[in-house]
Amino acid sequence: MTTLSGLEVLLDSGADLVAGKRVGLLACPSSVDGQLRGSIERLHRHPDVNLVALFGPEHGIRGDAQAGSPVASDIDAITGLPVYSLHGETQSPKPEMLRDIDVILIDLPDAGVRFYTFLATTLYVMRAARDAGIAVIVLDRPAPINGNRVEGPVLEPEFASFVGPFPLPIRYGMTLGEVAQLINDQDIGCELKVVAMRGWSRAMWFDETGLPFVPSSPNLPTLDCSGPEKLDT
Repeated sequence: MTTLSGLEVLLDSGADLVAGKRVGLLACPSSVDGQLRGSIERLHRHPDVNLVALFGPEHGIRGDAQAGSPVASDIDAITGLPVYSLHGETQSPKPEMLRDIDVILIDLPDAGVRFYTFLATTLYVMRAARDAGIAVIVLDRPAPINGNRVEGPVLEPEFASFVGPFPLPIRYGMTLGEVAQLINDQDIGCELKVVAMRGWSRAMWFDETGLPFVPSSPNLPTLDCSGPEKLDT
């Protein structure tokens, strides 16, 4: 059985969670469904979704920026929607970026390690949404290096940064939705909903989910980049 991502679960239910609301979307090129259709395009074309703005993490919504390179805000050539970069002038949405949004969807594939910047971007969006009084919905995706193993030292709070935004071990053994819920309960306190996957279990490595692999970073081009541990199991 192929795992269904939170994106597909949301759309299979008729997108009731966002019906009648102005929607922002934080996504990247690997935010795709099982048939390689991007979440940006699927949500933009859905009759019950009013997608009004896009937000881009490191590498941008189309994945064409190298690691660490600043990305400018722009207009998306495919949808015509405004794209607000969260890896350029600012790493957190400014109030004016959220002014015409009722709910923001987060559909990002995580790497399962705390220094991957998609985690920090997610948490920064959650804090900004809390301050703006808008809801956040995380469309969950598999933990690519499985959800069982936890490894490495826990970050000391005084060393928090964009590549270590919260006291977590290096490998935290959770999906992005799970870690967002944990940190929200302990620290942020935004209005958060996590749309869980179907057909995913904690022991799964990404290539056992049946989902297509699309690099989320130019520096993670293959599944082998996750390390050699699987070969030893």
